[in-house]
Amino acid sequence: MKGHIGGARLREIAAARAARSGTLRVTVGGMEEVLHRVFPVLDHGFVRVVDYMGDDGAVVQAARVSYGRGTRHTRDDRALIRYLMRHAHTTPFEMCELKLHVKLPIFVARQWIRHRTASVNEYSGRYSVLDREFYVPDPSVLGVQDPRNRQGRGAALPPGKARRVVEMLRRDAAACYGHYERLIGAGAGTGASGAEYQLARELARINLHLNFYTQWYWKTDLHNLLRFLELRTAPGAQHEIAEYARVICGITEKWVPFTWEAFRDYRLDAVRLSRLEVAVVRRLLAGSDPREALQGLSGREIRELEYALGIDLSRFA
Repeated sequence: MKGHIGGARLREIAAARAARSGTLRVTVGGMEEVLHRVFPVLDHGFVRVVDYMGDDGAVVQAARVSYGRGTRHTRDDRALIRYLMRHAHTTPFEMCELKLHVKLPIFVARQWIRHRTASVNEYSGRYSVLDREFYVPDPSVLGVQDPRNRQGRGAALPPGKARRVVEMLRRDAAACYGHYERLIGAGAGTGASGAEYQLARELARINLHLNFYTQWYWKTDLHNLLRFLELRTAPGAQHEIAEYARVICGITEKWVPFTWEAFRDYRLDAVRLSRLEVAVVRRLLAGSDPREALQGLSGREIRELEYALGIDLSRFA
């Protein structure tokens, strides 16, 4: 297990996995198997399912505003869920909820928290001493600033430079944590000179980098979870948060397989076209010149259309 979990938390997880209780609520076999299981992410992070509510049937039930499944068949449930997803009827998907325990670098958490339609309770550095764990990227994922996308990385760094960057990040983080220990008066190397500070934890933590790990409980409904996954698995998503999103995708597929299938078909792997993009496609299908429609698109829109359709439009430039 890559993600570090303290002994007390491991015992808590083991007890939760061993506990059994009768229930009248809906359960999902796939989710019961992964409940309280730790899925490692990055070098020290993880995702753990703490609880869930509802299933595909809860989506269907809410859409029909009924008290039970009645005489409907499974194929009818699947068809209805696909209809809801296809036509963006989102409220029924809000009837299901998922609670996760996540350990993640602070800079990833700051991206993640932009999804404001969730309940979050984060580990507090005011009350507790933060772990000596920080994210150091694998050299293979280091890239230069993308010249076109201001918030993304472009071509990979040469191997020699990548190794030096990794060492610099590791050295800086280790030094900062050493200072953090001195400030709060903790650690084997503190000594009398360090213990004299006894700085409040809420102040000592400001010395730490964004690559240090935090933890939180994150609870959201299925509709907003799917929106999170759609954005954070997109081609332009940052690698680190996408790694978490991919793990959660696997969990979601086990939880609501019909919903996941519809989400994948109509949103995750689908293509949404603007009016001008539709005009380009129509002209291409008709064998006519699309230059007039292309003139209304920006360079980035044209590149995205090429990527979505798997075609080269440069001959019409």
